[in-house]
Amino acid sequence: MHDAAAIAHLPALLDRSLLQQGNSRIGRLFSLSATAGSGLGAVLLSVLRAARALLADALTVAGWILRRPDTLTETEQLQLKAVRAHCSELDALTRHVRSIATMLTERQGEHPPDWLDAVRQNDLPSLHTLAAGIDRDRDAVIAGLTLPWSSGVVEGHVNRIKMLKRQVFGRAGFQLLRKRVLLAG
Repeated sequence: MHDAAAIAHLPALLDRSLLQQGNSRIGRLFSLSATAGSGLGAVLLSVLRAARALLADALTVAGWILRRPDTLTETEQLQLKAVRAHCSELDALTRHVRSIATMLTERQGEHPPDWLDAVRQNDLPSLHTLAAGIDRDRDAVIAGLTLPWSSGVVEGHVNRIKMLKRQVFGRAGFQLLRKRVLLAG
């Protein structure tokens, strides 16, 4: 169980497109195993089923960790509790993810230093990278969690302008881009 639970770190380590690509390759190997003959086909099928189940389980456990605890069914809560009991890394990851989620949703700007210290005490390299990024911008993170102002509207306009720019890239000059920005606003 420990190995199966530890593989749940996979979605955090790999790009989602790589996981989908791996899943499609497993599907192609399933069809190959059907034509490989009974002995080899049976071996391939058992290995592939295990690989697919492991991948699905990793994504499922990641989903349980990332969702609000009160939205999990009783069965999902019990299964997550069992996984956390067998894997101390996943238990620590779950605690840290839920802690930062609460911090962000309830805008608790006084807690990031405590969260950063707690993350550094565990051996979770992917969270150490996140913590280092938050630590570099500590003042901005705390300000974003405590101050009432938001740059969301400005960021929305910047995003809209970038989208318009991508649409005309290589086909039009500045004048057309200017007109599209002014008319689309």
